[in-house]
Amino acid sequence: MKEKVLEIVNEIRVAKELSAITQLHAEDNLRDDLEFTSFDLAELTVRIEDEFDIDIFEDGLVNTIGEVYSKLQK
Repeated sequence: MKEKVLEIVNEIRVAKELSAITQLHAEDNLRDDLEFTSFDLAELTVRIEDEFDIDIFEDGLVNTIGEVYSKLQK
């Protein structure tokens, strides 16, 4: 699961001409650390829902990778 999230994050980053990252940390902030815009967060939501059949923003905002992992483990 974590590897797939990393793959999705990197695909979004590379499309924005940002460098790929080798690992994600629970405390990584989606906006501040990963440089995601609102559009990127929407894409992340759609891609994760397609892959895992879970809407990570269903119960409100998600700000960190740890929160994404928590939603995926429910």
